[in-house]
Amino acid sequence: MQENIFALVQQYALPLFWAILVLVIGRLIAKMLTGIIRKSMKRAAIDDTLVSFATNVAYVAMMAFVFIAALGKLGVETTSFAALLAAAGLAIGLSLQDSLSNFASGVILILFRPFKAGDFIEAGSVAGIVEEIQIFSTKIRSGDNKEIIVPNGQITGGTITNYSAKETRRIDLVIGVGYGDDLKKVRTVLQEILQNETRVLKDPEPTIGLLELGESSVNFAVRPWVATADYWPVLFDLQETIKLRFDDEGISIPFPQRDLHIVSGNVA
Repeated sequence: MQENIFALVQQYALPLFWAILVLVIGRLIAKMLTGIIRKSMKRAAIDDTLVSFATNVAYVAMMAFVFIAALGKLGVETTSFAALLAAAGLAIGLSLQDSLSNFASGVILILFRPFKAGDFIEAGSVAGIVEEIQIFSTKIRSGDNKEIIVPNGQITGGTITNYSAKETRRIDLVIGVGYGDDLKKVRTVLQEILQNETRVLKDPEPTIGLLELGESSVNFAVRPWVATADYWPVLFDLQETIKLRFDDEGISIPFPQRDLHIVSGNVA
């Protein structure tokens, strides 16, 4: 009888004890390693979203290893079990290709920071202010206050234009005047307008140059530099100021036109 009990204990109780011990100790070690990973990532100033996701993934992976090790203590054939997990993981991965691609793109965006929340960008065929960078998608607020959710894969898969990355921006204006206008006077008036606009930066200096002799106008390139935050207000104000000042100075702003010449003659 005692021999039977001892045999049962040896056959079932001890493996169960070791399996539970592996689970307990493994869980403690997994938590400890996860804490180390979290502290290391925070010390490296990595985004909190990525820190949370990476530590969760690491913990789940370690616990899966611990669980397989515990099954081994119970006498379960872990080789076939691991193969089953791998096959299931492959199937899930194939079915979630797009999501995994967006996840990888989200990690890239968080790590390399081509833009941050609050930046005005153009990416993924969308332009607007970045509200939030998530693991799978990015929230962008359009100019007319619509919330647009863009998959991260579309963002990293194309060109990203960050209009807020630099402190200054250049305004590119093309101002056309008539062929009969005094070009020296036009240049002087444009220089005065830029000098009187306090938001136009002195360094770099604004550029005023004759850009082209068009079909119906002489076109000047007017390129002042402004603080990025002042770009649109200065752009709007400069165009209005130039039009009003040209009206006062008698400088014409021509529009496309055609001269029609009629030649009279006898029709045979």
